[in-house]
Amino acid sequence: MYTIILSLVFGIGSAAALKLTDTSSSFWSIFLGLMVFLGITISINLVLKKKIGEVMLGLQMMLTEGQKSIQNRVNQFQSRPNGDPKRFMAEIEKKQHDLILQAIEYTKNFERFRNWTPLFGKQINTTRMQFYYQLQDFAMVDKLLPKCFYMEQMTCAMRIARMYKNEAPISEIEKQFKKFSLRLRRGKSYLLYSLMAWIYVQKEMLDKAHITLVEGCKVGSHDTMKRNLERLANNRIREFSNAGLGDEWYALFLETPKMQVKRQQHPGKFGRPF
Repeated sequence: MYTIILSLVFGIGSAAALKLTDTSSSFWSIFLGLMVFLGITISINLVLKKKIGEVMLGLQMMLTEGQKSIQNRVNQFQSRPNGDPKRFMAEIEKKQHDLILQAIEYTKNFERFRNWTPLFGKQINTTRMQFYYQLQDFAMVDKLLPKCFYMEQMTCAMRIARMYKNEAPISEIEKQFKKFSLRLRRGKSYLLYSLMAWIYVQKEMLDKAHITLVEGCKVGSHDTMKRNLERLANNRIREFSNAGLGDEWYALFLETPKMQVKRQQHPGKFGRPF
């Protein structure tokens, strides 16, 4: 916003000065004023891009260092497992929670750019919303969602997931899904289609789930969508699962990963099995 205002002031001022002093004709005064406007706009945007990039790099470095520290602690425990595993997991979860809170606090460094770049406020809101989603602070998530950008499938999927959890009418969910599916690039919407199909299955709308997966496979095939499409076609509804999407799916907090119980293996004839 400030960028446009400042550029307009200099552009109009330059054009007016050239015209009033008879330095150039009306056409050239307007043309040169427009060039000044564009020049100021481009210059400010280049400076802002550099400054924002520096702040973003700082955020990425903070997250990288934090995750590295947590991973080192995990590796240390795995190599020398002393202490209570439950207490250790609680410690790791607290470290992750604290790291995300630090990241949210760090996003305040972006605020000074909010009024300089149009729509940059939405970018800040989107970043914060994703952090709050990781914390499962859904009150803050729901507050920020209407003020976010929806240019990639995870953010779109988060919006749809929250609509489902908030018991929005299926017609409203469908409307939002269609809007997002048209916006996303080809091959970058498998999570969104898989989510919508899952919602239909939960609501026992199996025909629509089947149609959604058929459409999803056309715009961007994914092994999980193919398997679920086959299961629906063969009436194996209980086998329907988005677990194959991995962390992307579980990050929506609609389901939790199933604990894999390891069967105890007995030593064979020649001793311990390999």
